[in-house]
Amino acid sequence: MTTRFGGRRALLGGGALAAMTLARPALAQARWPDRPVRFLIPWAPGGALDGFMRLQAELFQQETGQPLVIENRPGARGTMAAQALLTARPDGYLLAHHHLSVIRQPFLTKRPTWDPVNDFTYVMQQTGFVFGHVVRPDSGWNTLAEMWEAARRRPGQLSYATSGVATSNHLAMEELCEKEGVQMLHVPFRGTSENITAMLARQIDCIANSNAWQPNVEAGDLRLLSVWTRQRLRSFPQVPTLLDLGYGMVVTSPYGIAGPRGMDPELTEGVHRIFHRTQFHPRVQEFMARNDLPDEYLGPADYLAFARERAVYEQRMVTRLNLSID
Repeated sequence: MTTRFGGRRALLGGGALAAMTLARPALAQARWPDRPVRFLIPWAPGGALDGFMRLQAELFQQETGQPLVIENRPGARGTMAAQALLTARPDGYLLAHHHLSVIRQPFLTKRPTWDPVNDFTYVMQQTGFVFGHVVRPDSGWNTLAEMWEAARRRPGQLSYATSGVATSNHLAMEELCEKEGVQMLHVPFRGTSENITAMLARQIDCIANSNAWQPNVEAGDLRLLSVWTRQRLRSFPQVPTLLDLGYGMVVTSPYGIAGPRGMDPELTEGVHRIFHRTQFHPRVQEFMARNDLPDEYLGPADYLAFARERAVYEQRMVTRLNLSID
C-alpha cells in the first residue's frame, strides 16, 4: 500500500505497513489531498500577502489536482483564522496563515483561549513584512541618528505611528527607543495607509510600519531612513538596515502556515513538501522579489522552535510594556 502526498509516493515495507495501518489508518488509506483544502487568511483581500498566497493556491492545484480555497477572515486583531484551527480536525484540510499576533495574544489577556505553541501544528514559515522608519523630507532628518537626537532633545514630544497597540512594529519600536534612551509618543492607527494620511497632514513625526509607504517615498513625498529586513531592499539599496546601523535586530514579523493541533508528523511533512515547492517555484520567487518580500523560510521543526523562542520574547515585552486587551 502507498501513502501519497500531492502525487509523490512513499513505499512502505510489510511490517512497517501493518504497524502504521493500526496506528494511523487515515494516512494509510487515503491520499492527501483528495478533496479541496481550505486556507484561511486573517486579513482583508488585497495586498502582497494575499497575492502571495493566491499565486501559491494556483500552483497548489497544478501540483495536487485539488483546489486550495482561500478564505479571508479579518477581524479580532488578525486571530480569526487561528480561532478556527482550534476546533478543526487535524487532517490537513483546514490550514491557516499564522503570524506573531497569534503567539502574542495569550499574553495580552488574563483569560487566554489558546496556548501559542502547543495548540497548533507549525508546518512552514514563509516570509514576512517590510517595515521601515519614514519621515517627512522637511523634518530635516536624513538619518535615523538625527531623528533619535531630535527625540532626545524633546522627550515624549515626537510621535511615531504604527498599525496598532501590541503589534510587532510597536514592540520593536519600543525596543529601539529603549536602546537609544529616548521617549517617543506611540500613536496607533488601523494600518499604514492611515499612517501616511496623518504624516502628510503633519499629525505625526515618524511612521514605523509596513511598506505601503513605498510609492510616497519613490515620489519624494516621504523619506525612508531605515528598513528592518535582513538585507537592504532592492527598491532602496541606499537605505541602511537596522543591522547595518548596529542594532542587531531584524524585524519582519514572519508568518507562515499552521494547522490544527495534533496533525500527524507524516502528514505535516507532506503538507510542508508541497508548500515548499509552491513557494520556491520561479513565479512565486519572482513575486517575492518584485514586492521585496523577505525569505523567512523554516521547515516544521525549526518553525516550531521559533514559536517557542518567540513566545518567551512576546511574554517579556508584553509584561515590560504593561500591554493588555482586557
